[in-house]
Amino acid sequence: MIVFDLDGTLAESKRPLSAEMATTLARLLAVVDVAVISGGDWPQFDRQVASRLPGDAARERLWLMPTTGTKLYRYIDDAWRTIYAELFNDAEKATIRAAFDRALSEAGLADERIWGERIEDRGSQITFSGLGQDAPLEAKEGWDPDRVKRTALQKTLRATLPGLSINLGGTTSIDVTRAGVDKGYGLKRLSKESGLPLADMLFLGDAIYPGGNDYPAAEIGVDTVKVRDVTETAAVVSAIIACLKR
Repeated sequence: MIVFDLDGTLAESKRPLSAEMATTLARLLAVVDVAVISGGDWPQFDRQVASRLPGDAARERLWLMPTTGTKLYRYIDDAWRTIYAELFNDAEKATIRAAFDRALSEAGLADERIWGERIEDRGSQITFSGLGQDAPLEAKEGWDPDRVKRTALQKTLRATLPGLSINLGGTTSIDVTRAGVDKGYGLKRLSKESGLPLADMLFLGDAIYPGGNDYPAAEIGVDTVKVRDVTETAAVVSAIIACLKR
């Protein structure tokens, strides 16, 4: 199975798959099972991936894992269906939001201009987007290119929320899940649900570095490929397809 991060790997941040990438993914699905795991919730996955696939794509071979793998969707009987979903309760959500409010205030980031919702409730994950969910890509790329702002926020949040998993993701995001829930956790759930051992998976992501939300894949021993951007992902996938067809 080939497993992908989404933003920065298969697509630009919050943007749908390009026509070229959608076609490339369909070509890959013709020869192997594929999974996508990322911090976005199902509506984002639907908009970015599921609705972009060509009509003849083998959707039944696609495993979509929103909110860092705390949800799983499969294409069954001509529709996308929830296989499982692990959700925060209201008290947990309130505690996380309060921690973000304090951390942003202490960092002097509370009054920045934002586009849309800055702290999003995704059910099984709370996600912070530095400039808001609807920020233009150009603004997002310039907000924290060296990850200094988010790394500082991450440190503060980890001290305030010691029982939770807090990782950087995408261009401006910080993802908060239950303790032990990261992409490593998601990949283990994927292994259980699919019946495939981790040794039979290859993971591609742009955030495979300490503190990055793709790094847990490497930490649990899954073979990984760190890609710079969407263009490099397309090149790597084309090479994989060529190898699998030999």
